Amino acid sequence: MTTISVRICTIVAAMVLAASLCAAQQAPGTLTNREIIQMVSLGLSNDLIVDKIHAADVTDFDTSVEGLKALKTANVSDVVMRAMVNPHPAAAGNAGSAPGQENPQNADPNDPNSPHDSGIYIYAKTKDGPKMTLLEPTVYSEGKTSGVAESAFTFGIAKVKFLAVVQGSNAAVSTGDPNLVFYFYFEEPGSALTYASWEGPTSPNEFALLRFDEKKDSRETVVMASNVFGTSSGTDQKASIRFSFTKLRPGVYKVTPNTSLLPGEYCFLSSAGLGRRGPGSAGANRLFDFAVSSTP
Repeated sequence: MTTISVRICTIVAAMVLAASLCAAQQAPGTLTNREIIQMVSLGLSNDLIVDKIHAADVTDFDTSVEGLKALKTANVSDVVMRAMVNPHPAAAGNAGSAPGQENPQNADPNDPNSPHDSGIYIYAKTKDGPKMTLLEPTVYSEGKTSGVAESAFTFGIAKVKFLAVVQGSNAAVSTGDPNLVFYFYFEEPGSALTYASWEGPTSPNEFALLRFDEKKDSRETVVMASNVFGTSSGTDQKASIRFSFTKLRPGVYKVTPNTSLLPGEYCFLSSAGLGRRGPGSAGANRLFDFAVSSTP
């Protein structure tokens, strides 16, 4: 073999080795800046390009200052470039999540620090350990009155009370733990739990904890009182249970009654809706009812 042939073989071998190294460094299907620029030049939407980035198994984006300048020159949007900087946000979020915010699939539904759907939860002792139970909203009707005869007898000085009435003598959720606590999970700061149509409660401070006056087939509580001197909306102080609350993180609160709850029927009622429908109206509001039984 001549010297020239040897040199040619050496050059060819070097070229093959370089190509192999390049292929090893960038596996087939790897997304790079070039592919992103090509998709933009084709007129594909930002949403489609971002979905492509998130779905890619392997990416090799140049997001240095110079790389971003070149992308900007190629009319790549900020939305797409943000996805290129963090191509797999879900994985990053799980790796860096705060305590109590782990993967919901592995979360303990009875652990207050685990993620929960928005709403009010009872945290009570049971024979199987502490348990969290969601209080589903219950509709009440407003308009029933009491004290009409007394008001007439005193020429309007005695108050006429307007009642919120819940049909049924017992709440669906009951506990035998008189020292239970509650957790409020707001969907986001400024929301009204899961009920966007409510008028703005943003913390437990805008709710009242009440004990119902129990009837044979219903439960009642005062939401408005009126006499000749005027009308006042609000609950009956005799039925109100004081409580304290602690903000655990944005949108999450721990609520603790100041005293043990005696056996009976109770509810959390949003102050935003108290008396907003005038006396005698047939409108409906929501409250969160529960019961404390005499047996553990």
